[in-house]
Amino acid sequence: MSPDKLMITHAGTKDATLLTELSVTTFCDKFAPLNKPEDMDLYLAAEMNEAKLAAELADTENLFLFAQDGNTVVGYAKLRTKERPEGLDAQNPIELERLYVRQQHQGKRTGSALMDYCLAYATAKQHDTIWLGVWERNDGAIKFYERYGFKIFGAHPFVLGTDHQTDVMMKRSLDGLQKY
Repeated sequence: MSPDKLMITHAGTKDATLLTELSVTTFCDKFAPLNKPEDMDLYLAAEMNEAKLAAELADTENLFLFAQDGNTVVGYAKLRTKERPEGLDAQNPIELERLYVRQQHQGKRTGSALMDYCLAYATAKQHDTIWLGVWERNDGAIKFYERYGFKIFGAHPFVLGTDHQTDVMMKRSLDGLQKY
């Protein structure tokens, strides 16, 4: 599959069930082998249940994007403007809170297509910086973000169930990107 055959669409409240399935599947595929099952269960129950995700979809400060290959949603991203971490020197930042791709679609540029859309969207909305948090042990994701020009600027805690972990925070300037 080439990234130009992917369609990026905006998700809405009607997509809560699909988003929940996609969130749980992609999160478990990536992190279940690296964490205790009871911590995964606690996190999923609290953070990736349908009611919570429906509320996130309804929140106007969030934007969920689906990557579709035909009629199949193969990945998603979430942008939000609510959070601003300490140490971020930006006037109008936006956070890339989530970017996940189904396991069988990894390595097919789905993540790149989502990232390209996120950068174009953020630039068009006149954000000056995009930032994210990523688990310090997720080397593949860190390298992916570095290829897009993200640099580490700090760290913050992330609690998965009862396990206190550390996310590195990364940012990149949007100055100089073409506005679409």
